[in-house]
Amino acid sequence: MLDYIDLEYSPNDNDLKVLFYVENSIYAPSLEKAAEEIAKESSIGTWTDIITLSEDIANRLRPYVYHINKELNYIKIAYNEELFEADNISQILSAIAGNIYGMKAIDNLRLIDIEFPKNIINAYKGPKFGIEGIRKLLKVFDRPLLGSIVKPKVGLNPNQHANICGESWLGGLDIVKDDENLTSMRFNKFETRVIETLKIRDKIEKETGEKKIYMPNITAPVSEMKKRADFVIEQGGEYVMVDIITLGFSALQEIRDYLDDKNIVIHAHRAMHAAITRYPKHGMTMLSIAKISRLIGMDQLHTGTVVGKMEGGEKEVIDINRVLTNRVIVEEDYSILHQDWGNIKKTFPVASGGLYPNVVHKLINILGKDIVIQAGGGVHGHPEGTEAGAKAMRQAVQAYLDNINLSEYAKTHNELKKALEKWKDIGI
Repeated sequence: MLDYIDLEYSPNDNDLKVLFYVENSIYAPSLEKAAEEIAKESSIGTWTDIITLSEDIANRLRPYVYHINKELNYIKIAYNEELFEADNISQILSAIAGNIYGMKAIDNLRLIDIEFPKNIINAYKGPKFGIEGIRKLLKVFDRPLLGSIVKPKVGLNPNQHANICGESWLGGLDIVKDDENLTSMRFNKFETRVIETLKIRDKIEKETGEKKIYMPNITAPVSEMKKRADFVIEQGGEYVMVDIITLGFSALQEIRDYLDDKNIVIHAHRAMHAAITRYPKHGMTMLSIAKISRLIGMDQLHTGTVVGKMEGGEKEVIDINRVLTNRVIVEEDYSILHQDWGNIKKTFPVASGGLYPNVVHKLINILGKDIVIQAGGGVHGHPEGTEAGAKAMRQAVQAYLDNINLSEYAKTHNELKKALEKWKDIGI
């Protein structure tokens, strides 16, 4: 039987490395045995010796379990790059996150992190715009970008939707986006919504002198998604949004490639990610999904808020934002593998979910200024309506930039004052 464990093995620059959390079951008497089964099943092996496995294949393509930490139940596996079709993320995941999850040898398995070798990194375009390109497009360089999500999620007709976008922009927000489950419904057809919303965008840009962005959700079967993206571009839109998990990574690659020669930003919503990422002992981390999203080429990605309504602790969200923006990762942090991104641009982290003016200072202190802050209920739930809610968010950010306490700033800014009063005891 081929031995897949070699704790003396030193991975080289051409290896794809994976960090797993593993709990072995009664069918694997030790963590080492479970690690062996994972390495075998995800590469060249199977449950028994086979005469078709030549010595040449074994020597060339065998992966190595090169690290085992029994205290943390962590293992690291190095895979030969020849095991993967470099520009096919679906095939890569079918190997390192495929059959292994269904094996009797494990009770729980979690893909913590991936480190891609240079040949795989070079096979992808990455974001077309990235953080620098987006800031240049909006001409906003010194603060977080501010956005909203039209609420209610569904139910509004195209004119109502467009008017809410207009009020949000007029109040000072940079961006308004569709929600994850709004595409082209009977009561709100995609094409009509795009036309009406972009009309109002043009009007508000002239009134305010600021760049305003609308992100329509084009999520659909790939052929329809391409048509919707083309329609947005024809109407003068500069952004599209996709639901990356429900869409699937193959479709995500295809739409990124399709839009490569078109001047449009791709915003990535992570709807359904928690079905895969939330349980801390099984599935895969949002960190690994974020790396894949940056690799494929998402310009913006929802990563968590720390202070909002969504699950995700401070360290987790900070770590995700770091790998998207090339910020320094502490070397002794065992839960993250190094990644050299080469020429791949940075992805803009998006904080969205349960945000409102009261938590803006805490949010920026934790995550920094290179974030997109999106507030839905925290804008439209303002006692005086959407425009006042947008003003309150902008005022909260300005107070931070001016290093003024929110309560002090609210004394001369009524919209912020009303927001602080409404949500003072909300506790999310």
